[in-house]
Amino acid sequence: MTNTTHFGYKTVAEDDKVREVAKVFHSVAAKYDIMNDVMSGGLHRLWKTFTIANAAVRPGFKCLDIAGGTGDLAKVFAKQAGPTGEVWLTDINESMLRVGRDRLLNRGLLTPTLLCDAEKLPFPDNYFDRVSVAFGLRNMTHKDQALAEMRRVLKPGGKLLVLEFSKVAAPLQKPYDIYSFKVLPWMGQKIAGDAESYRYLAESIRMHPDQDTLKTMMEEAGLERVTYYNLTAGVAALHTGIKL
Repeated sequence: MTNTTHFGYKTVAEDDKVREVAKVFHSVAAKYDIMNDVMSGGLHRLWKTFTIANAAVRPGFKCLDIAGGTGDLAKVFAKQAGPTGEVWLTDINESMLRVGRDRLLNRGLLTPTLLCDAEKLPFPDNYFDRVSVAFGLRNMTHKDQALAEMRRVLKPGGKLLVLEFSKVAAPLQKPYDIYSFKVLPWMGQKIAGDAESYRYLAESIRMHPDQDTLKTMMEEAGLERVTYYNLTAGVAALHTGIKL
């Protein structure tokens, strides 16, 4: 019997989801950052700055940025960790990873990049001081498995940071829905030539666990002191947890 999962609002076979998500990011990789700026009004940069501040990476730290795409977090972590540190940029999507790798190289940052699946991380136990995933968890088929892997590779005392779209405050729900399902696909068509990928984005946000559910999932994965911060009235949320 084939296991099924959600791809936006559709129910698909698990193997098909991996392929469909890959197609989305192959399609939008070249215009990914431009679209992020347009659709969030530049807010995604503030959310990432807040995440970087909470990561508090110090010289010599080992960091893993999962689903790191175009390298926004890895770029800063690499500078903060310095020559004695080790920062890995990983993504399951080759198109996104290539954009991120080239961007890091253009800034003179020779940091390792690796094509890998967050549900099967090819790193040893207790290796990293920080693990981050920004706007990638909702695309993963087995989120519980991915979170358990993230905890596994953290050192005792290490911190996981999950930045993701989340559930907005009730008064904003209606205008946010109009924006998500009408404006976003239109902008995707105009800017990236791809309305469907941005329709999937809107649907995938609605299918993602809300703030408290994700907090519980992180705790069930074995993380301690799990907390979250609502950003822009819950449009996004940063969850953090410690491996003790």
